[in-house]
Amino acid sequence: MSAETKPEAVAALNDTFRRQPGPGWMMTAGVQALGPVFVGAAVAAVRGHERFDEDDDPYGEHDFGAVVVERRKLFWKIDCYDLDLVFGSPDPADPTVTRRVLTIMLAEEY
Repeated sequence: MSAETKPEAVAALNDTFRRQPGPGWMMTAGVQALGPVFVGAAVAAVRGHERFDEDDDPYGEHDFGAVVVERRKLFWKIDCYDLDLVFGSPDPADPTVTRRVLTIMLAEEY
């Protein structure tokens, strides 16, 4: 894979992961403390996030975003780890060597 296509491949994998909540999705205690209705709305907002620009996505990998839920600003971030979740992935464009973790947090927790 060329260096030019790697960000696009990572973005596609990150978009797929972000749109399908499940294992690897985490929420901070601050988000959880706002209750299950808020958490559900936060998950829906992150799943539906489609606006990426140079300010929040300078590398074109769709690994960070900001959403507003019930007038609360939230950030979400996807990190790519090795299969043991110990180190960074050796190649985030290769799903066979990468485990993704998405964290949703209150902006003030960042």
